[in-house]
Order: sequence, then C-alpha cells, then structure tokens
Amino acid sequence: MAAPKIKLGRLLGITLQIDPTWFIIFILITLSSSSQFAQQYPHWTTLTYWVVGILTSILFFGSVVLHELAHSAVAISRGIPVRSITLFIFGGVAQISREANRPGTEFLVAIAGPAMSVLVAIVFRLIWLWTKGSSEMVAALAAWLGATNFLLALFNLIPGFPLDGGRILRSVLWGLSGNFNSATRAATFLGRVVAYVFIISGVAIALWGGNFINGLWIGFVGWFLLNAALQSHQQVLLKESLAGIKANDLMTRECPRVPPGITLARFLDDFLFPTGQHYFLIMDQDLLQGVLTLHEVNKVPRDRWGVVRVEEAMIPLQSLKWVRPDQDIAKILESMDREGIGQVPVVDQGRLVGMVGRQEILRLLQKRLEVPT
Repeated sequence: MAAPKIKLGRLLGITLQIDPTWFIIFILITLSSSSQFAQQYPHWTTLTYWVVGILTSILFFGSVVLHELAHSAVAISRGIPVRSITLFIFGGVAQISREANRPGTEFLVAIAGPAMSVLVAIVFRLIWLWTKGSSEMVAALAAWLGATNFLLALFNLIPGFPLDGGRILRSVLWGLSGNFNSATRAATFLGRVVAYVFIISGVAIALWGGNFINGLWIGFVGWFLLNAALQSHQQVLLKESLAGIKANDLMTRECPRVPPGITLARFLDDFLFPTGQHYFLIMDQDLLQGVLTLHEVNKVPRDRWGVVRVEEAMIPLQSLKWVRPDQDIAKILESMDREGIGQVPVVDQGRLVGMVGRQEILRLLQKRLEVPT
C-alpha cells in the first residue's frame, strides 16, 4: 500500500482514500456480480445487468467503508485517533494511530466492524423482503449485498490476527493474562495458521478444484494475512527488544548547534557535511528556535539553497514533538512512526537535555535482534 492514494474527502475527521489496487477488485466484483445476474435473470438486457453490477460494487464498498467507520468511531470515542480509511485490493483498512491501552477497548473496537456488517446485512435483507414482489432489480441487488455483508462479518470473525476475530481473541487473552505481548504472539500465531490454510486451500482449488480464479484469489488473501501476521509478530519482538530502555539511555547530549541567519548552502558546507550528524539545533544564543535535518533542506528547491535561511526551513519549536527523559524508547519510536518524524528533543523541566533520533533507535534494535537469546 505504498503507492499514492486518491483522496475522496473527510468524514468524522477521517481521511477517506483509495489505493490504486482497489480498482482491480472493483472491476473483478463488477464482472462477477454482473455475470451472476445475467445467469439468474436471463430476461434482463445486457445494459441492465451491467448497471446493477456496477451499483452492487459501489454499494458493497460503501458497506466496507461503514465497517471501517464503525471501528474508527469506537476508537475515537475511546481517545484513539484515526488518521485514514483506505480502500484497497483486499477490502478496507482503518489507520488507527496507536494500540488500545486496555483489553476492553481492544474488544469493542474489534467487534464494532463485524457488528456493523451484520447490521448492514439485515438492512439489505429487509430491502429484499420489501421489494422482491415489486422491483426485481432492487431485490436482486439487495439479496447479493445482504448475503455478502453477512459473509464479510463471518470472514472477519475468523480468530486469526490481523482479522477482527484475531483482535477479539487477543483482547480476551490479554484480559486473562494481563500480558499484551504474549496475547499478541498467540493471536499472530493463529493468524499464520489461518493464512496457511487459505494459501493451501487456494492452491488446491486452483490446481485440482477446477476453479483457477477463485483458488488464486483465496491464495492471495492468505498471502496478505500471512504478511500482516508476520509484521505484527515483528512488532512484538521490537517492543520486547526495546523494553526497559528510556530516552535518557539513548539520547545524544552533545547536539550540534547552528546559529540563525545563515543560508542552507552554508549550513551544508560548514555543519552537515563536516560533522556527518543527522539533525541540528537552530539556537539563538541559548534559545532553541527549531530543528533542521537534511529532510527539511531537501524540501527547498536546490537553486534556492543560497538564499533561504536555516530558520525558514527548520521545524519550528512550536511544531516539535518532545519527550521526557524517562519515556520508553518503544513508545517514542511508535510516536515517531505515527507523526512521520525522525528525531525528537528530550526536555526535562522545560530544559533541553538531548535529542533522540530514529536511526539511533533502529541501530540499537538491530544490534539487540542480532544477539542470540
């Protein structure tokens, strides 16, 4: 999901967007549903079953958005920010900024999506009951969407991480054991088992079941679930490797200082290239004005480096995220990833005491993961 997204707008403060891979599954579902309608209702015109097929796909992905909005609304109500909802080839995903801090919150956020899918399925079932004798096209559309949303709920309740059922399982195990990491490890293990079942089933259906397309799709779903489960397991290993390390243990105390007023070209020649440091403090005597890195420099067109001053390109003090010396490094790295920043100042009682950078954390993490346990 690294390709540029197509932004649709904002709802409840959440950015709605489409990944380019979504168009693949939209076309496949449109083709599948249109073909099904053509077989079930041979008296329809070609235009009719294509129009109903397209409307069915649009409403199905509207249902997926509702599923993700349900997760997001519960998360927001529990104080967990949600940045975006993205439709992509395997459905939809809400980018929730951080993990729940209690198992009860995890359970409610996880169960909200399948509950919404069941509710949507019931609504379409009622529409089918009301229209089956009066509007064949609406009834056909409603029947397909009712059944599909119910199957979507059942699929998401499979107890394998990162599916909603896996998150529900993790919340239960977390509540029983009191250990988030062990609960995540168990849920991701089951997620990998589920993924391998999908992959093996997909291969069997494709090669020996006589349905190559469905088998291939089931195998791809399994591959996606396997990768997501492995990433979640890696996150547990990361947190365990950084356990007990505080900002005070890893921060750089001698931070390079740059005076305001110099150009970016001079900054590169006199400070960045000679020192090889990653970040610099823009200091007016003892007053911190902001932080400057090569990333900020590269945002400025190269032909303006000789005229733009460092204070114009820096991250200003009021925009900086700062941490306390006693904060956990794992939490700091999580915050850096969430905010898209590479370093944070360490502040103790209003006084700058050092800087923590992403590269230093990752270097330490790499060393720890290389040491056999």
